[in-house]
Amino acid sequence: MDIACRSETICAIATPIGIGGIGIIKISGPDALTLLQKIFRPAHASFVLPPSHKLIYGWIVDPETQSPIDEVLASYMAGPRSYTGEDVVEINCHSGYVVLQRILELVLSHGARLARPGEFTLRAFLHGRLDLSQAEAVIDVIHARSEKALEAAGKQLRRGFGQQVSRWRNELLELEARLEASLDFSEDMELEGASELEAVAEQLERDILPALRRLAESYEEARVLREGLSLVLVGKPNVGKSSLLNALVGQERAIVTPVAGTTRDVIEDGFLVAGLWVRVLDTAGIREKPDMIESLGIERTLRCVDEADLVLWIVDQSRYLDADDDRIQEKTRHKKRLVILNKRDCPMETSVDDLKARYGLENAIIHLCAHDPGDIERLKRFLERDVLQEVVLGAESTFAVNVRQKECLERAVLALDRAVEVARAQGFPELVAEEVRAARSAVEEILGLHVDDAVLERIFSRFCIGK
Repeated sequence: MDIACRSETICAIATPIGIGGIGIIKISGPDALTLLQKIFRPAHASFVLPPSHKLIYGWIVDPETQSPIDEVLASYMAGPRSYTGEDVVEINCHSGYVVLQRILELVLSHGARLARPGEFTLRAFLHGRLDLSQAEAVIDVIHARSEKALEAAGKQLRRGFGQQVSRWRNELLELEARLEASLDFSEDMELEGASELEAVAEQLERDILPALRRLAESYEEARVLREGLSLVLVGKPNVGKSSLLNALVGQERAIVTPVAGTTRDVIEDGFLVAGLWVRVLDTAGIREKPDMIESLGIERTLRCVDEADLVLWIVDQSRYLDADDDRIQEKTRHKKRLVILNKRDCPMETSVDDLKARYGLENAIIHLCAHDPGDIERLKRFLERDVLQEVVLGAESTFAVNVRQKECLERAVLALDRAVEVARAQGFPELVAEEVRAARSAVEEILGLHVDDAVLERIFSRFCIGK
């Protein structure tokens, strides 16, 4: 992404392509107003120069033929009081592929270029309208699949996270200044009998390090909040995995037949629990002698198990435990796991006690019938209470950091741990100051104060064109 190109005027369709009530063409850059004046004819001649931040009714007209293209509402927002910080124009027209494309082509033919993915938000960041954590929150708002994910993204978009990071940055700057001063005035920098280095170590351990470490360690809960809990259904063929998937998502998502091995690939869908998205994956049944296609499905099953947040091991109570169950127990024992004893409505050949005796299971075993709505609701309540409650509480008490922000926080923590170690050993103040400076630099990366173009490219490439 060529950052220098921000001086150009860009445009894009900002609404989904398709038939609808309203479609929006967005234009940003130094020539946005001039371009609007070339193609827009206000219904009232008094609006020769559209006032800023007002909707004006009129028509988009092809200047060459004077042919009207569509009846629109146009708005002009003078920079810096706009989303990008530049002059911005938005054309609200009827939504349809042909009319949107026609207006977009007209805008392009008069000097604008097509915006790259995320370029409007990138310009907002480059003009200081958003810090980098807020820009990342924009994409989280767009991708949010649950109420809790939207709340967490909104908290960061309102700059709650950025303000907290700025406070840490300012505290580290003050510590740097004190350490630098102590190099020149070491005899005068005593605080109530403690050396300046000891005072710095105490402040880091008391005020800054615990908060940074706690936030970095909350990443897994934040990831589940943002992306959803990954829940994988595993078991032998024909134990009711697909029936359970259909029941959890409330629709016939997977084919269910009495034939063992019907599911041969991973099927994914999702549902909401406690305002959080749960991604549920139905997988191929695991057995000792599968055919070639089933073998490929089982390989994918085991990969899903490795990547899952929670494994639901489905056991059929109408069948005896066997070597296939032993194999599943071994493959999933290292994962966070919930055992489901399914087909409660069938004759019992395997009981909860049998499972506990054979595998030494100590955690709860859910006994249910996948076709009983009451049992499915009981399972969802269990997930809410015993699995997702920690994520929900964490979402309310802290910020949902992403992997880039977590890495910055971890670097800051490592640097400050080294600073404390050197300070406690009464080492050189220069070394302590250098570690504090490294921590401050890591914290500033969260806000985007020090970040290279490659990082910006990676972040903004996740956006859609038009945002």
